[in-house]
Amino acid sequence: MVDLKTKYLGIELKNPVILGASNLVTKIDNIKRAEQAGAAAVVYKSLFEEQIQLESAQMDDELEEYNERNAEMVKLFPTIEHAGPEEHLLNLRKVKESVKIPVIASLNAIYTESWIEYAVLLEKTGVDALEFNFYFVPRDTLTDGRDVKEQQLEILKAVKSKVKLPISVKLSPFYANPLNVVSQMDKLGVNGFVLFNRLFQPDIDINKEEHFSPFNLSNPEDNKLSLRFAGLLYGTISGSICSSTGIYSGADVAKMILAGADCVQVVSTVYKNKVEYIATMLKDLQTWMESKNYNKLTDFKGNLSNKKTNDPFVYKRAQYIDLLLKSDQIFKKHPMM
Repeated sequence: MVDLKTKYLGIELKNPVILGASNLVTKIDNIKRAEQAGAAAVVYKSLFEEQIQLESAQMDDELEEYNERNAEMVKLFPTIEHAGPEEHLLNLRKVKESVKIPVIASLNAIYTESWIEYAVLLEKTGVDALEFNFYFVPRDTLTDGRDVKEQQLEILKAVKSKVKLPISVKLSPFYANPLNVVSQMDKLGVNGFVLFNRLFQPDIDINKEEHFSPFNLSNPEDNKLSLRFAGLLYGTISGSICSSTGIYSGADVAKMILAGADCVQVVSTVYKNKVEYIATMLKDLQTWMESKNYNKLTDFKGNLSNKKTNDPFVYKRAQYIDLLLKSDQIFKKHPMM
């Protein structure tokens, strides 16, 4: 019997498959089913400061709607304060009490003070770790990319001085050099890195001539970027490496570990194949390991990383050059019109 145990953020997991943050995990029944299917941990849906602010503003607007409709009506409703993050924190506590597997809280805030405040509140729920959902959406031509990175580093310094829980950072790939960003965060004591955020992108309906936001599930081909950077980071940082996006099968899990990941997060495959599919992924990984005579994950973790590969160009542009050199073969398989 092979041993699927791994470590992530200093926490021992029974296997490398984590159920990632999504609306799926807002239902405790889904999390329990995932635990029964073999999920090693769960990342609860992100606490978004922006959403809290929006809900608070909407409530204020609704409460003020009928104020002062005549001279005698100065105040129709009593003063009520928005609950803020309390509902999220309450649900998170319920999840932590309902399952035995590690629960990781996800956070996306705006201001440094908010990152600290919410991180402290999340820690008090009893969760096992925090995941910082770091991404920046450019909205103008004036913001310097270096300023964005420096702000994120300052946030990490500030929060780590206030909380004791291990912290992972879920990054977007849209840095000039993601490897340098990870290295700097690693030196600050960040315990792990999730590669990468899958950002929602707007689309346009040309018939209605309006924007819409499609439900943006990943595809298996999307995991190549995570695989590449897991392979490049293996053996160069102290923090854990967790691959995310486009991981659909046990074979995908094996690929990520061969590249150097400690674990993976899955969401889209669970939406498409149901929560119970996690058991199939683990079974397929186990079968593959047995066929290779691997007894544990460390027997093959990082074997095909940049650090260990026999081909020094595999993580550079060799694939692109190779593609150009063999373009005639591609055209034979896929003739153009």
